[in-house]
Amino acid sequence: MDALLALFQREVAAFFNSLVAYLVVGVFLVGVGLFFWIFPGNILDTGAATLDALFAFGPWFMLLLIPAITMRAFSEEFRSGTWEWLVTRPVRSWQILAGKYAAAVFLVLVSVLPTLLFFASVYYLAQPTGGVDTGAIIGAYLGLIGIGAVFAAIGLFASTLTDNQIVAFVLGVFLCFFLYAGFDLLAELPVFGSINEVLLLIGLQEHYRSISRGVVDTRDVVYFLSVIGLFLAYSQLALTLRRT
Repeated sequence: MDALLALFQREVAAFFNSLVAYLVVGVFLVGVGLFFWIFPGNILDTGAATLDALFAFGPWFMLLLIPAITMRAFSEEFRSGTWEWLVTRPVRSWQILAGKYAAAVFLVLVSVLPTLLFFASVYYLAQPTGGVDTGAIIGAYLGLIGIGAVFAAIGLFASTLTDNQIVAFVLGVFLCFFLYAGFDLLAELPVFGSINEVLLLIGLQEHYRSISRGVVDTRDVVYFLSVIGLFLAYSQLALTLRRT
């Protein structure tokens, strides 16, 4: 446990000692803020006391930004040769993976936390004050954090496959996009008409829509945890193969 905590602290410190973390958090907040307050269809134009803009565009920003966080997690270790040093320490590869994953999820939480100001604004601007669907908003926040956690697991997996950060980034974005929107696009094709519901259930977006309604369904929670576990298992396998 001490080794895991030390690895987590090491990764968090590495994030915040570079510009990457600040750029990612800044771009995410500015991006969703523009759609929320400035761009056409913003909350001031519609007058609707909702956070729909945040929850509609947030996953798309995460899809691009989280792979940027995770692309160097293992790729840089492989490129610089520090991976060989790490694996000779009294620490297991799964602990290294867990520490890096926990740090990535922590940064996701740091990115999402300031958006509570959007919620506070909507809450007090609503007529009457507090006239918002708090249950749906809580569900949507849980879904957004869940998406961030899934993308972090995918990004780490991409990083275990190569020592090139750019390749890891592109692969991570592709996999995140395909899981989030790819299955929905496939379900719309006539050739898959007979199994379109199955494709929708495999995709991430359907479960995000479900949990965003404010009802935390056990099936959605199991889906998020299963996908995270699957990609972390793939990452562990890739690291094991690299050690052999």
